[in-house]
Amino acid sequence: MSFQSLCRRLSPPARAGQPRRARTAPRRLRPLAAALLLLGLGAAAQAQTLGELVEAARGFDANYLAARATAESVQYRYAQAESLRRPSAALLASGGRSWTDPPSSNTSSGESVSANTATLELQARQSLFNRANGATIDQTAKSVEAAAADLDAAGQDLILRVTQAYFDVLAAQDTVATTRTNKAAISEQLASAKRNFEVGTATITDTREAQARFDLASAQELQADNELRTRRIALDQLVGRTEVQPRGLAVPVALPAVMPAAVDDWVARADAEHPAVRKARLALDIARLETEKARAGHLPTLDATGSVGGRRNVSSLGTTRSATVGLQLNVPLFSGYSVQNRVKETLLLEEKSRNDVEAARRGVAQNTRVAFYGVNSLQAQVKALEAAESSSQLALEATQLGYKVGVRVNLDVLNAQTQLFSTRRDLAKARYDVLVNSLRLRQASGQLKPEDVGLVDALLQK
Repeated sequence: MSFQSLCRRLSPPARAGQPRRARTAPRRLRPLAAALLLLGLGAAAQAQTLGELVEAARGFDANYLAARATAESVQYRYAQAESLRRPSAALLASGGRSWTDPPSSNTSSGESVSANTATLELQARQSLFNRANGATIDQTAKSVEAAAADLDAAGQDLILRVTQAYFDVLAAQDTVATTRTNKAAISEQLASAKRNFEVGTATITDTREAQARFDLASAQELQADNELRTRRIALDQLVGRTEVQPRGLAVPVALPAVMPAAVDDWVARADAEHPAVRKARLALDIARLETEKARAGHLPTLDATGSVGGRRNVSSLGTTRSATVGLQLNVPLFSGYSVQNRVKETLLLEEKSRNDVEAARRGVAQNTRVAFYGVNSLQAQVKALEAAESSSQLALEATQLGYKVGVRVNLDVLNAQTQLFSTRRDLAKARYDVLVNSLRLRQASGQLKPEDVGLVDALLQK
């Protein structure tokens, strides 16, 4: 609603007998009208870039937030492991009552002797040599890196999911637009067929064919409207906003080429950077450290110990104080072959992790090649559909001219119209697929970054 029409609604009607003047909003209502106008402009300007929606999804998507919380929690697990290098201390307190019966030889009376005692002791320990503790700390450090790789993968997945939902909405909007345009063109052709039938220059067959096409277009329009509504709900749910309006591609559309142009370059970078490969290599490092920790079962451990305390006899009011400092050496001699069997187990698990790395490398390489050739194929389809759109437009114009001069029938015009609008719809969808699959290629090679979203935003309408 325009500001002028809003003011006309809010202004009082002119009194009878007075000349009709241009109506303006009363002074007390003008601020309200201005506020409503700003709200309307805000709703109209709600179209958002892909980067804005990706950033919104980072603070709303439950899967990404769960991955981020997991990654942040691992650093505290590392802090727990580091405590193995630090000293530990404990305060021990005890109290009790003791009896001696029969009495000792130095007791003058023949009665039992009892005493109340209280003990307080502070104990401390510092590990000086423990190979297993060192391996445990190194394993936890590798776990921190693995959690970072998981978070990186979750971030890339979030970008791709938002991008897919973003362009799904745009594709649904284009389908609705082409369906309505096709329906309007069929409606004109139906009216033309009816007029020609009334004047006797066409048969009833043309009218019925046009009516059937019009009814089919109406059904397709309803389906397209529902599909658009569904796609909008999915995008809103993903980014945590309502009535999100994506920006369309700027015209003329200039899709970027795939760089680098060689698939082997993409595969090489995927082998070095993909989160799945990084995590598999870290898992292999952790397995090696587990073997080292198992072999440490044969090694001695050395701790520094110390204690200070006192014992008080409540009955005699005497206090005994003591302090000790020393070294404690623990040398394992025999543990029932548990250490040897544990080492054999960890060696086999290490081999399993080594095979997991190779499987991850092969899977990432395959997915990268598939994504690379998929993008190139889609770009070729875009060029073919652009040529098909021009040809379909020329074919429609020629068919319409032939219909006017009587060498083509109404069905030919309807078919040419349907072909043109279907080609336009497929062309728009193919362009969106090129952009989505370009980001998918970067994800498959482990290179998808938030900066890549900005390159897509540069192709959108300003």
